Amino acid sequence: MDADATVLDDLSGFEFEDVMVEVFRKMGYRNVRQAERIADKGRDILMEEPRENGPPSAVVVECKHTATVGRPVVQKLHSAVQTYDHPGPKRGMVATTGRFTRPAEEYAARVGRESGAAEIELFDGQRLREVGDEIGMDLYSGRIEIVCEETLAPPRDRESVASQLRAAASSVENLDPELVAPSKITLTLLPIVYADTHVNAVFETSVGVIHRVDERDPISILADRDGPRPLAGDVSRLVARNVDRTEPIALDRYREQFDAVDTERFGRTEAEYRDWIAELQCDRFETTVRYTGDNNVTYTRTCRPTESDVSIRSLHPVYVPAVDARLELGEYAYQHSYLTADRDTVVMDGAFGHCVHCGGDGLLTYCENCGSVNCDDHIETERLDGAPVCTGCAVTESFLFKTKYFYDRENLERFRAEYDAMPFYRKAMENPLLAGAAAIIVGLLLFGLLGLVI
Repeated sequence: MDADATVLDDLSGFEFEDVMVEVFRKMGYRNVRQAERIADKGRDILMEEPRENGPPSAVVVECKHTATVGRPVVQKLHSAVQTYDHPGPKRGMVATTGRFTRPAEEYAARVGRESGAAEIELFDGQRLREVGDEIGMDLYSGRIEIVCEETLAPPRDRESVASQLRAAASSVENLDPELVAPSKITLTLLPIVYADTHVNAVFETSVGVIHRVDERDPISILADRDGPRPLAGDVSRLVARNVDRTEPIALDRYREQFDAVDTERFGRTEAEYRDWIAELQCDRFETTVRYTGDNNVTYTRTCRPTESDVSIRSLHPVYVPAVDARLELGEYAYQHSYLTADRDTVVMDGAFGHCVHCGGDGLLTYCENCGSVNCDDHIETERLDGAPVCTGCAVTESFLFKTKYFYDRENLERFRAEYDAMPFYRKAMENPLLAGAAAIIVGLLLFGLLGLVI
């Protein structure tokens, strides 16, 4: 942090108002002044905004030096604007070093829709830092969580999700993909930080350089409130391939398409993520080397880069869409979860990857009788229809010491009647191994008798 930076966390509420007066003046507002510091009327700063046509617009500002600002503060400001005595147009603004809760954002948006104008402007900590950079003021606050409005492209509609499910189902034998349709789709936007890092470290002893690191290493981390952690390789590659192709978050549109939509917030500040990534890279590139000294003695040394050896060229917060689709097939419910960036996907938990009975994988087969997906050990052939039936739902009975599998009791009874009417040689074919063994034994007996006769 620059030595001349204004550390907002160290300021009192009144001192924060002083800083905001200076910020607004540099932004071009006129007649910027602090209101009288008496009973709180929701008016901390009053100023005017020039307009091309007509008199300037009055702006009433409420300053909140807090981590979060909720709906009640925005409502109070709205009332303060309405009661403010000004002959021309007027509007309100809430400025904070932190962030606004979703109810606060929704209230401000509703007021704007109802009035047809942006009556209440929300000026959060992220924007404060950005404006500070633009006007030459280095404003720093540990309270400012990352605020991101960009996401990798989510599925366009329900049919896009259904296509993913059908593609997953295509590897299952006997399962018609047209039967596969999601019954519930949940879209969650996961907070991700993508950083382009460069680790440059040189380790020397009296014999010279014993180890060197010069690596450009992009890294992606999950940045939710449970704490940062590196993403798995395939997910990290998904982010890297698409981080430059984002779109504005459109929650209203997503809610029209999907059953549930959630946005997880970033859990730390940009500065904290930078520190965490630097330490992570120090850990990743730590190694132990062996070298021979001038005295011909072999030494070992742990070479660990310092945080000053790690430069973060860019840090890009972005949301990654996570889709959780539920579907029902017969008696079974399946969950299919994947991360996506338009058509680029990484499956996290596949709906059709394992046998429902034992969790086994390999070749899987669908049982139309109950809706289960089964491995070879749990799938059989239905005796009457010749179709696959699983061991979990099949009705069984032994015929000529051979177990037969049926969809239900009705099919079993039908076959039993057929079996009773069969001639012996047909019954014998219900157990080919037994019939074959019997034929061999009979043949041997006949051959032996023939030998005795001769």
